[in-house]
Amino acid sequence: MSAFRRSRPRRRPAPRSSGGIATLGAALLAGALAACGYGSESPTGSSTDNTASPAGKGGALSADEVSIGYFANITHGTALVGLAEDGPIRAELAGTSLKTQVFNAGPSAIEALNAGAVDITFIGPNPAINGYAQSGGRNLRIVAGAASGGASLVVNPDTVDGPDDLEGKRLATPQLGNTQDVALLNYLDGQGFEVDGESGVGDVTILRIANAEIPPAFENGSIDGAWVPEPTAAKLVSQGAVTALDERELWDDGRYVVTHVIASQEFLTDHPDVVEAVIRGVVRSNARINENPEEAKEIINSALEELSGAALPPEVLDPAFDHVEFLDDPLAETLSAGADHAVAAGLLEETDLTGIYDLRLLNKVLAEEGESEITDDAGLGTE
Repeated sequence: MSAFRRSRPRRRPAPRSSGGIATLGAALLAGALAACGYGSESPTGSSTDNTASPAGKGGALSADEVSIGYFANITHGTALVGLAEDGPIRAELAGTSLKTQVFNAGPSAIEALNAGAVDITFIGPNPAINGYAQSGGRNLRIVAGAASGGASLVVNPDTVDGPDDLEGKRLATPQLGNTQDVALLNYLDGQGFEVDGESGVGDVTILRIANAEIPPAFENGSIDGAWVPEPTAAKLVSQGAVTALDERELWDDGRYVVTHVIASQEFLTDHPDVVEAVIRGVVRSNARINENPEEAKEIINSALEELSGAALPPEVLDPAFDHVEFLDDPLAETLSAGADHAVAAGLLEETDLTGIYDLRLLNKVLAEEGESEITDDAGLGTE
């Protein structure tokens, strides 16, 4: 549906509304949304305590325990592979106890990081930007990349046939201010639609709905489409949606950060060896995925089944997996662009992001693994 690339004349931004979209979303979806097994069951996250395997190198690390957050999405496949029973992250932690927490979307993960409930988390770029800005640059550092791609705008072809058909329609994103939410707002602005970023009200209505609840909302007609990560996008396509826009089309070289790894600054300062161990596990997990994709798909699907109660069928798993690229580079230039998009959407004040990246441990690990170091941090690295 290449027609979605057309643009209408840009109009003035919509006036800010004080009304919340949560009330509207609840009214539309009351009694209709049941868990479908695509994403975490709780929008605020659920935690599971585990004991790390003693298979890692060396003795005990400086922390007795580390808490790691991630999402039940294929875009978080690095975490799903790395935290598996024999996964590289778990192995590198040696005798350090591992606690995990699963989130629906980034803002909840940032809240947990700020509260000290997680030390390290896999997350999308915009929640990391927001968290860094809101704390005055004192709460987190981006320490490694994880994945690119894996997000799309998918729509009901019976109600949406092109850009002009989006007017008056209802589109879902996983959470206010998350990475897909900002991407959709930026896209709609580029098409000339007026939408208030905070409330989601305007020419197009944006509903912030947990990933697990978006497929049933689409099924019962409560929404006309969604800008979502994998596997939710592929699940919607299997239900009859069509891909209106693969977000890769909007970026140079088709690459943009969808998942990277952040650590709390306090934990990074106090336990750099633990953060380094996790980063080494991330690098080795990405290598395992890229070297053995079929095996990786099985591991990822098993993890999703354990988290949600249902494995993904091949018609969902295969296209969703193929839509994501797993890589160590955090693609800093695309994060910087994402920050500009959030400012334009009214979800972020202009802020100095200098210092959001600390790639020193990543580059140390990459050198040890015989890989090229990451030299481009978009000028946003630590001094």
